[in-house]
Amino acid sequence: MFKRSNILILLITLASLAAMAQVRHVTTVNPMSPNRAPYDAIEVYEFDYVDVQPQFPGGEHGLINFINKTREYPYHAYKNRIQGRVLCSFIVGADGKVSNIRIIRGTQDESLNREALRVISEMPRWKAGKVDGQAVAVRCVLPIAFRL
Repeated sequence: MFKRSNILILLITLASLAAMAQVRHVTTVNPMSPNRAPYDAIEVYEFDYVDVQPQFPGGEHGLINFINKTREYPYHAYKNRIQGRVLCSFIVGADGKVSNIRIIRGTQDESLNREALRVISEMPRWKAGKVDGQAVAVRCVLPIAFRL
């Protein structure tokens, strides 16, 4: 006869095995998003669950250089010595175009949040992510740091 603790351990084990068995995490972008036409939903893969991850032109080094060249410290934040990190998400489409830019966690200073959105919106096309050799839309998360 199983004790309660053994049943609990069994349930936790089964739940973790089921979670590990998931091969792909796919979500659907909100069709009512301001960046999409009505009823124009797309499937989006999560960054860690694609065969080939999307890549910025020039790789990670190129991405860092792009952010450092494009980012402009907002005057008000600079003058008041406000620092922070804005965590953003965006989708790299099957064509490599960046869209659906969102702030996941921003700073209390809105000018830093707006600047992070501006930097990401000016990104060139990425090399698209792939699943089974086919280009797919992939959600990426990127922090934009503002330090003095």
